[in-house]
Amino acid sequence: MSKGLLKILACPVCKGDLVLKSKKLVCKKCKEEYPIKDGVPILLPPELR
Repeated sequence: MSKGLLKILACPVCKGDLVLKSKKLVCKKCKEEYPIKDGVPILLPPELR
């Protein structure tokens, strides 16, 4: 995942910044985790996954 893309993505729950950690995105603010499947981040809130 490109650094440019990470700069524009935000956590859908709290709007915090996301960081890439072992094939998932993790919110710096609320610590919610979002999986990456086939190179596509799944940024759905937990209740919709």
